[in-house]
Amino acid sequence: MKSHTFASVRLLKASMLVSAAIVAFSAQAVAAQEAPPADAADEGEAIVVTGSRPIAESEAAALQVQRNSDSLVTVVASDSVGRLPDQNIAQATGRLPGVAVERDQGQARYISLRGAPNYWTTLSFDGINVVSPEGRDARFDSIPSALAAQIIVSKAVTPDMPGETISGNVNIITRSGLDYDGFHLSGKLGAGQTELGKRGEYEGSLTLSNKFDTNIGEIGILVSGSYYERNMLTDNFEIDWEQVSNDRRPGFESRFWARETENKLYRLTRKNYSISGRIDFRPDPGNVISVRSLYTIFTDDEARDNYIFDLDDRQGDLVANTATCTGGTTTPTTSAYADACINSPFAGTVYGVDINQRSTLRAFRQSVFTNTIEGKHELGENWGLKWVANYTKSIDDRSVVGETRWDSPSTRTLRPTVAYDFTNNNLARVQLFTTNQLTLPTRFSAGTPVTAIDTFTKPLTSFRSLDAVDPTSAYTFKGELSHDTNLFGGETTFRAGFQYDQRTKINRERELLLNSAAQFTAAGIGTTYDQFSLDIPFRGEIPLGYTFRYFDLDAMRDYLERAKTVRGFTPVSGNHYNVRERVLAGYIMANSKFDWGNVVGGVRVEKVTNRGRSLATIPGVVGEIEASSSTTMAFPSLHMNFDVNDDEKLRIGFTSGAARADYDQLRPNVVVNDANQSISGGNPAVKPERAYGVDAYYEYYVQPQGYFMLGAFYKRVEDVLYNSRRTFGSNALDTNGIDRSGYAFSGITNGGSGRIFGFEAAAQIQLEPYVADLGLPDWMGGFGLTANATYNDSEVKKPAIVNAAGVITSPERRVPLPGTSQVVYNVGAYYEKYGLSLRLQYQNRTTWADGFADDLADAGDTYWADDDELDFSARYEISKGFEVYFDASNLLNNPGRRYSDPSNLLNASGIPAVRNGQYTIEWERFGRRYSGGIRVNF
Repeated sequence: MKSHTFASVRLLKASMLVSAAIVAFSAQAVAAQEAPPADAADEGEAIVVTGSRPIAESEAAALQVQRNSDSLVTVVASDSVGRLPDQNIAQATGRLPGVAVERDQGQARYISLRGAPNYWTTLSFDGINVVSPEGRDARFDSIPSALAAQIIVSKAVTPDMPGETISGNVNIITRSGLDYDGFHLSGKLGAGQTELGKRGEYEGSLTLSNKFDTNIGEIGILVSGSYYERNMLTDNFEIDWEQVSNDRRPGFESRFWARETENKLYRLTRKNYSISGRIDFRPDPGNVISVRSLYTIFTDDEARDNYIFDLDDRQGDLVANTATCTGGTTTPTTSAYADACINSPFAGTVYGVDINQRSTLRAFRQSVFTNTIEGKHELGENWGLKWVANYTKSIDDRSVVGETRWDSPSTRTLRPTVAYDFTNNNLARVQLFTTNQLTLPTRFSAGTPVTAIDTFTKPLTSFRSLDAVDPTSAYTFKGELSHDTNLFGGETTFRAGFQYDQRTKINRERELLLNSAAQFTAAGIGTTYDQFSLDIPFRGEIPLGYTFRYFDLDAMRDYLERAKTVRGFTPVSGNHYNVRERVLAGYIMANSKFDWGNVVGGVRVEKVTNRGRSLATIPGVVGEIEASSSTTMAFPSLHMNFDVNDDEKLRIGFTSGAARADYDQLRPNVVVNDANQSISGGNPAVKPERAYGVDAYYEYYVQPQGYFMLGAFYKRVEDVLYNSRRTFGSNALDTNGIDRSGYAFSGITNGGSGRIFGFEAAAQIQLEPYVADLGLPDWMGGFGLTANATYNDSEVKKPAIVNAAGVITSPERRVPLPGTSQVVYNVGAYYEKYGLSLRLQYQNRTTWADGFADDLADAGDTYWADDDELDFSARYEISKGFEVYFDASNLLNNPGRRYSDPSNLLNASGIPAVRNGQYTIEWERFGRRYSGGIRVNF
């Protein structure tokens, strides 16, 4: 089945490359002018993006939609999508005011609006909310930007939007054949290279459409496809910190030791590809019926060589002692782990360390298949009807082709002695030595230095394969009736609608596991790493302190086929669940227009019913567990838009919404992930997170083209959702010889109330209109500038944690909202004239919280450090509709860094904190990327 999929991908890639080549060859034969998308044209005077000044013209089209909107929106219009190295929607949207992105492996993935948590942002195609394969955390990296004619980011919620939209909605307006005058063709073909590892990337897209005038009306037909492939390596280290119960020397209250340090060294191939089709039928100006289908896929073939140094393997040898250190020894009676008299938490030597090596080959795949039929009708002079039906199937394939585990034997002298140095936040240094046993059998010392880590004995201890495919099926039916009338001295449009959504997410896992010498022999699987590895050195740049050999991908697949002859896949029943959500909604709203502006207000009422089923994983409980809940909520909203004059607007709005826990968080069981060493638990009784907000924005549209905006926002949040995180600390889930007591456990729960408020500013200006007045030469008219910044401050109450004995283990405290950066800003400069377009863009978001701890077991709360990126693009129009381009991404090449900070928890407990924010737990660098090619547009 997988080989068939790979063949299909190769076929699609080849066909797209050939198609784009044909496009380039036949470009001169095509002539059609590009018109704006229908949604933009409906808002007033049309602005045509012809391609001669694509940046300026597309910005003008975006500002037109934004200016005429009845609520607060920002827009990416037509040709500006793809102007920078924006292969996915997250990256393209990240240029807008108040938009921050979260990255994975250096690639933009999630969107956060005005610094709020990413699950407050919903995703929709042409106004219909789409469930991401992962669930409510809408993933935008799986959606190619080539699909979009416009991206409209709504920051002000109206009653016709689902109640789960709190901070805003990202609406992807797809292209239609009716958008263009006759035949239209556009395409892109390019290739490039990633700096780290010198690996290739490839991209191509093709869109064909036509509009036909027939005896029964206009018919628009559009088909498109896109492909993007990125091959890459990563530099990585990770450290897991812990408090050690036997570390009783003075100062232990705020001392944390590295339980393990590791390198996860990835070889990745990521692909995005999409196919879409659309037919629009417009029998007359007042009626349109649209049928559209879109299939988009994101794949991540991940080969991970993971070397874990288990520093706390013999933690139990340390004897608790509260006396002050008087001196150290180089030949301790323990491994020297957590011995404050010999080592410090950030530099020292541990003797006889266990190497836990993991070789993992994943075949990650996410897909969205969404199908919609929609109608818009004028019923008489003052009545209108809209209806839509949608079916979407999302699939999250988390399968692991194979994972081998290689572990050091128990004999200490066959293990390495590890000298560690964590004093630099951006590098975890290790040096390896042989381990010598001294005369006394309990004493050891460092022997000769070792460079090649694979010379240490590490026999195979297990082979595992996982088949995990989680489908989500969603049905949406929506109808709306509108009526135009005169009321309150102005023109008023009343709208009343209903919506029904049903979403069902299913999790099913099957596992194949071999973990004995007899099984390895029966399968004919080699048990030494030399038989499994390639004679290829490390291709990254981080100084590891040792050399290693990559594992052989073909050998992993061969191991899987051999393992199947011994054992079959068996269900992992503890990870099975079926969660269904039904939402029945109704809304009424009105839009009244006056000489001074307009008012949009109304209310939405939703009844949400959840039902979760799973197999029990709780000791003493047998069979299936079912839990259900139901809530009914009302979401009022009001927006007032004042036309100060022809060029200035003042917007004031009130909104409300509710974020619901994700589907897997509503299941009545726990999920164990051995690959990530984590356990997550469901909570079907968790309540929605309610939010109420107000906005006030001033907008100034500079003539003939430019923009300035200044705004403020405030949201009150109740029953805050947050993940409770701690070490599992129990052997209740140990199976197949795997100790899971040290796994990280997380589960959703409700906290107290809180708030988020902030300010937002944006400016956009072009020099062209002022060149003559300033006496500047004509060539300087090509310069333009865009800038935006958002500041926010958030605070929510995290309740106290009380153990079974009634003792407060974690006091009540105030923490920021998860995922909120205090400052987010973008600065961009461009030059565009004489067919040449150059653009440089910088993005930055400050530190944001990742999770809050219930205790100090893992060194406290976790945060992501500041994230910034600098990108450059250039293009030159050789002839009308034909251009060459060059893109450079991630020019700063700064790492992604996540760290633990115990200071909040320590201070809340009355314990002075030390070394705040210095406990790096994850560090990765991805390298710069360069690509170039051709684009055509006719």
